[in-house]
Amino acid sequence: MTKSPSHISETRVFVRGLEVHAEIGVYDHEQGRTQSLLVDIEVTVETGGWRHLADTVNYETLAAHAEKIAAGGHIGLVESFAERLAEACLGEPRVTAARVRVEKPAALAPRAAAAGVEIIARRG
Repeated sequence: MTKSPSHISETRVFVRGLEVHAEIGVYDHEQGRTQSLLVDIEVTVETGGWRHLADTVNYETLAAHAEKIAAGGHIGLVESFAERLAEACLGEPRVTAARVRVEKPAALAPRAAAAGVEIIARRG
């Protein structure tokens, strides 16, 4: 890998506003049905030396992690979804940190646009 220029201190790859549908929630009315989630993913990656897609983290891969978790069966808490997604992102070799924000738009409707959680996870 080529050494990065000294002026680049950090590189982040992100996906913003990804809509996924998941069976999620702890209340009786949330059981057996899917709900829309809006997901933001931001990962910090090794900086520099990019020549090919394999040299960085493909945002399609990040989106696929969220979609796979959403399709994996009922999840009780938005926090659990976010944690699983952060762990999946940290499983990518070049990722050193992940910020995951999961919004549940219908949670407090119509009183609020969304409710959710944001977590930050770091390798090691």
